[in-house]
Amino acid sequence: MKISLLRRFVVLAEEQHFPRAAEKLGIPLASLYTSIDKIEEEIGHPVIHREGQTRLTAVGELLLVEAKAEVAAAPEPVRNAPAPAGGKARASKGKGRTPAVKGQPKPYKKRQGR
Repeated sequence: MKISLLRRFVVLAEEQHFPRAAEKLGIPLASLYTSIDKIEEEIGHPVIHREGQTRLTAVGELLLVEAKAEVAAAPEPVRNAPAPAGGKARASKGKGRTPAVKGQPKPYKKRQGR
């Protein structure tokens, strides 16, 4: 099982609340739901009771002990360095088609006479 999924599960188990856990992790709520679904699919049992108040199942309690040990043993995730501040982005100078302007004749078409 991926360590990132286990990290998300541990945070959710500590918070006992999906939106707060997603905010603490800095990920979208849908991504957290998907991660928990993947864990449940891989294990074959539900790990979270989702009706009403969020709480762990018996299988979730057992997984939490193992997940905490694996997360503690794993190296810290590498944080992406901020992008260096630079100048303006330059447009390519290739031969492309210019956008059509409404009301203007196309440059390669002759106007139709009457």
